[in-house]
This record gives sequence, structure tokens and C-alpha cells, in this order.
Amino acid sequence: MSVTYKSAGLDLELYEQAMARLPAIMKRTHTPRVMDMPGGFAGLFRMDNSAEFRRNYKEPVLVSGTDGVGTKLKVAIKLGVYDTVGIDLVAMSVNDCLCLGAEPLFFLDYIALAKDDPDLIAAVVKGVGDGCVQAGAALMGGETAIMPDLYAVGDFDLAGFCVGVVEKSQIIDGQKIRPGDAVIGVASSGFHSNGYSLVRKVVFEIAKLDVAAHIPELNRTVGQALLEPTKIYTKPIVSLLQQFEGDSPVHGLAHITGGGIADNLVRVVPENCRVTLQRDSWKANPVFAWLQGLANIEQKEMFQVFNMGLGFVLVVDNQAVDQVRQHLSKEGLENWLIGNVTQGDKAVVFA
Repeated sequence: MSVTYKSAGLDLELYEQAMARLPAIMKRTHTPRVMDMPGGFAGLFRMDNSAEFRRNYKEPVLVSGTDGVGTKLKVAIKLGVYDTVGIDLVAMSVNDCLCLGAEPLFFLDYIALAKDDPDLIAAVVKGVGDGCVQAGAALMGGETAIMPDLYAVGDFDLAGFCVGVVEKSQIIDGQKIRPGDAVIGVASSGFHSNGYSLVRKVVFEIAKLDVAAHIPELNRTVGQALLEPTKIYTKPIVSLLQQFEGDSPVHGLAHITGGGIADNLVRVVPENCRVTLQRDSWKANPVFAWLQGLANIEQKEMFQVFNMGLGFVLVVDNQAVDQVRQHLSKEGLENWLIGNVTQGDKAVVFA
């Protein structure tokens, strides 16, 4: 019997079945700037001002970001639900690019698994497509890698890559933050895609809960609570930024991911500024109190690992607080005035 690729672990016929499902998913995310390239080795995207940029750019600067989903994938595998982590994948990269004031242009994904699974691949990419539609980004393509000697059967990994654009004069890097500015926090949808090594240890090892177990205080199952997708903030925030020309009152933006509120916000705070946040000024998603109660996790640990109910933070001119908050609310984003900036050493502290 001769040795074949299939006997080594890769079934090319099954691979083609999986790939055949993806073009339709990608097509629904395409904007007029995407140039058709059937069968091409890469994607094409036009950078002119004649089509559907949300604004015309004089000095466009490209912004790039990449991320994964982390061990939240283990929960998806446990449930056999794969589309929501596709949304997470998009969110983690586009929200990062948004912190520079960029609107997303296009997205690429990378899926690696032990053997071909057309249903799993289609579900993941369907979720990626959903996330791209939410973000306003075109899914230009990606890569599916079958590596039977690297991944255990049933396991897989995801990575995502986003490219966005921002006007050079409108880049938001935090350097305009100054004493007197206000801090606005925007609600998260839950854990997003961070801290899942701790989440899984507490939920499955310490509390020994099943994914189908009902959580009365959340009115959801464990699986539903843990797989809630990361919120995508791009369209509401981009539309906010487009209201302003010249000297924007939005001075800093932070995506709250691993490390929690303080560690992520301090990244955009300049050297002469101190940010003080009022810990009780926002209404945290109840999923955090539920998790904390399962294993008596210290409050300090919770704030160092999780977003604690705030997925995105804006630092704005104090005179623009009402305008910004009204816009966010109109766009469906629950938000709160959570703190202020004073003169002092670079730091983010809780009062």
C-alpha cells in the first residue's frame, strides 16, 4: 500500500469541501473597495477616495493589529459551538485598531487544527463574517492549516489580522490628554476574550459546573455566559469621531483586555497625568460577581484579570462629556462617567 497525504493525516477532498463553503461567507462582508480576485493568492483592496470610506482621507495612515481568542476556545470546544469565537476574533483586533481612531478596512483569519472538519471551519468563518459585518470590515481571505502532528484531535487555534485607516492629523495616541479631562467607560458584554484560564479553572475545576448548568442570577446556562461574544465598538466610536474636525475633544481611547482597566488605560496616559476612577460609578455585568463568588476571588485579582464591566474607555474634554455620552447611548452603548484626569505622575488609580 502506497503512502499518501491522506494517510499522513490530510484529506484533500475533505479540505476542498470545507473551502467550498467559505466564499459565500466572505462575499457578504465585501465593500465596494474589495477587488474580486477569484482563486488569487492574496486579496486586493483599493485605497482611493471615490468609494465607501466613511470619510475622504487627505493623509491616510494604515493601522494594523493582530490577536487571538485564547483559551476561550476550550469552552467553545467543550460546547461544540464555534461561531461566537469568530466574532471574538474580529473584535479583539478591530477594537485595538480603534484605539488610534482608525476605522477597519479589512480582516484576515488563520485557523489551525488537527484534521479537516468542514462543519467546524464553516461555523468559525461564519462567526468571523458576522464580526466583520458588525465592524464594517471586509473579510478578504485567510488560511486554514491542517497539522495532525501539532494539534490534538478536537483542538484548534485562531488568529486574526486587521488593517484600518486613520487621517494622520486625527490619530489618537493619548498625548492630548490633560488635567481636567473626563473619563467615560463603555459597557462590556461580559468576560470578552480574556482571563479564561482563570474562568475555566474556577467554573469547571473548583465549582465543577457543567456547561449546561443553569445560573439563576444570570438566567443563562454556564455555556451561554462563557461564550457571550466580545462587543465590537468600531461603528459607534468611528461615527463619534467623525463628528469632529480639527481639535477633537476625544483625547484617548483604550480597549480593556487582559490586565484589566488600569493596565490598559495607563498605556495611553501621558507622563504628567494621573487618572482617578470611581470604582462604584458603573454597573458591572453580573457575570463577574457570579464568578467571584464561586471561588472567593479577591477583588484586586478580579480587577487585574478582567474588564469588570467596561470593555472600552474614552478620555475626553470635560466640556464634551454630555455630547459624547449622548452619542454613545444613541448608538446603543451603555456608558458612565467614571473618573477624571489630574496633574501628577503617570498612573491610573481607583478611589
